[in-house]
Amino acid sequence: MSDGFALHPRLAADTHHVAALPLCDLLLMDDARYAWLILVPRVPGAGGIDELGFADRHALIDEVDLVSRLLRAETRPERINVGALGNLVPQLHVHVVARRRDDPAWPGPVWGHSSAQPYADAPREARLASLRAALGPRTRATE
Repeated sequence: MSDGFALHPRLAADTHHVAALPLCDLLLMDDARYAWLILVPRVPGAGGIDELGFADRHALIDEVDLVSRLLRAETRPERINVGALGNLVPQLHVHVVARRRDDPAWPGPVWGHSSAQPYADAPREARLASLRAALGPRTRATE
């Protein structure tokens, strides 16, 4: 599954690696205004969910559910938004965003709303540590 996989440069530039789940790399979007995670299946060449095999499609949904529950427990949002657009980044990736009525983009989409506000070093490291602790043993060692 992961042979030949490489993260798209745009995703690499805009995110921080959280963990490797069984199918996906879990990434933190570098925008401190939102609880925003991205799942990227380590399937070379996959551009859409319909391009995954049966087992990988089901694993992706399970990982979306896991991340959604994690964000819901951490942030108590009004909504969890899940989207796989691929208009700018053709590599399959799924946004999972905890939304609150007081976030800057509410009720519209978070992407394209305004310029990102990157995490400062200490808050970013604390956020990554919190997410990793919440995931616990569900992750695998990363390279």
